[in-house]
Amino acid sequence: MSIPKPLVQMNQVFILTTVLLGLFVHPVILILPFITGVLTLITKNNPIIRIGKNFLKKPASSYPPEDKAQQLFNQWIATVCIGLSLVFFILQINWLAYTSSIMVAIASGLALAGYCIGCTIRYRYMMWKYRRRSERQG
Repeated sequence: MSIPKPLVQMNQVFILTTVLLGLFVHPVILILPFITGVLTLITKNNPIIRIGKNFLKKPASSYPPEDKAQQLFNQWIATVCIGLSLVFFILQINWLAYTSSIMVAIASGLALAGYCIGCTIRYRYMMWKYRRRSERQG
């Protein structure tokens, strides 16, 4: 199953914007991308993408596709990092809170520029699993 690229980009802009607002305005704003991420992971249906479908000018199938499984993997990473950031802000371990959020902001920014860190991580993980399975059989 795939997701039209403009919708993935819309979600990346949402994450980047809310994380930056959380860092520069108030950390409580980080609750928005965190809750969105949790809802996405529970339902396998991203509310930002669902809303964005209403704004597509062409049929969804006419846009370049993005892999849904990959997007869920990326959402896991972002949600965990944002969740950690919120916990670290509550515990007043600000340097870890900022580090966790900045990692998400960098990953989102790079994704919008065309490089997916989550894709690289998932690919390497899948190759590691494949090699490990091959070694057991061979």
